[in-house]
Amino acid sequence: MIDIPDGGSFLLWTLVVQLVLCGSGVYAADGTKSCKLRDESESERKVLNRLETLAHKNFTAEYTIGSESYTYVFQLCGDAGGVSGAGVIQYNKKTPSIPTVVGMYNATQAIGGSDWVMLIYNNGDRYDGHCSKEPRKATIMISCNKKVDVGEMKVVLEERQKSQDCFYLFELDSSALCEVVESHISAGSIILIICFCLLAAYLIGGFLYQRLIVGAKGMEQFPNYAFWLEAGNMMADGCDCVCRSRNREDAPAYRGVATESLEEEPEERDDHLLPM
Repeated sequence: MIDIPDGGSFLLWTLVVQLVLCGSGVYAADGTKSCKLRDESESERKVLNRLETLAHKNFTAEYTIGSESYTYVFQLCGDAGGVSGAGVIQYNKKTPSIPTVVGMYNATQAIGGSDWVMLIYNNGDRYDGHCSKEPRKATIMISCNKKVDVGEMKVVLEERQKSQDCFYLFELDSSALCEVVESHISAGSIILIICFCLLAAYLIGGFLYQRLIVGAKGMEQFPNYAFWLEAGNMMADGCDCVCRSRNREDAPAYRGVATESLEEEPEERDDHLLPM
C-alpha cells in the first residue's frame, strides 16, 4: 500500500476533476457531430448545425393515453437518459426501470425550413404487436419561438394503428431557430444622423458659449442670432417677391370712398357774449 501525503492527495483529486471537466468539455464541444445521418449530405448537416445550442440536453415529456402513462426523454445527438446510442427513450410507469428506445441518433434524418426543423430518429426497438413489429421511429418538430430560449417538449401523438410507417411525434419550441434580422441603415439615413448630430452640437455649444463666455441673455443666447435674424428676413423678402404676383407700385384694384373737400367753416366769434 502506497501512502500519499495530504498535499499529494489534494493534487490527485484536482487532476481527476480536471480530467472529468476536460472530458465533458470535449463532449459538449462535439455538438451535433455526434449525430450520424442516415444518408450523409451537406444540406442535412447544415440543418443539424442550426440546433448546435440544443445539443446534449435532456428534454422530458409526460403522456397519458387511457390507463397507460409514459415518460419520454429526448436528447439531441446524445444519450437520452444515459442509454447508449438512444436519442429518444420511453419509460412505462408500470415498469419504470426498463426503458424502451424510440429512436437512435446514429440513424438521423434532418429536414429544415426557414423557422423550423424536423428531426427523425430511426431504428428504435421493435413494436411488440403493433405496426408489423417494425422498429420504432421518433419525429421531433422543433419550431422558432422568440419568447423562450427552450420551451417544454410536448407529445403530440403516437401513431401505431397502421400496419407500417408508425411514429412518435413530439414538439419543441426554441429561439435558436429564429433568424436574426440584421438592421441595414441606408446612406441617406447616415447623412441625416450626421447632420442632426452636427446641428445639436452647434446649438448646444453655441448656447453655452453665448451664455457663459459672452454673458448674453434672452434670445441673444442663440448662436449667431443676428445672422439668422437677417437670413430669416431675407428669406421672407424673397418669398414675398416670388410668391406674390401683385405689383406694389400699382394703385389698388378697388376704389375707396372719395374724400370730399371740406370748406373751411367761418370762424365763429363769440365777442358779443362778452359783457360790455
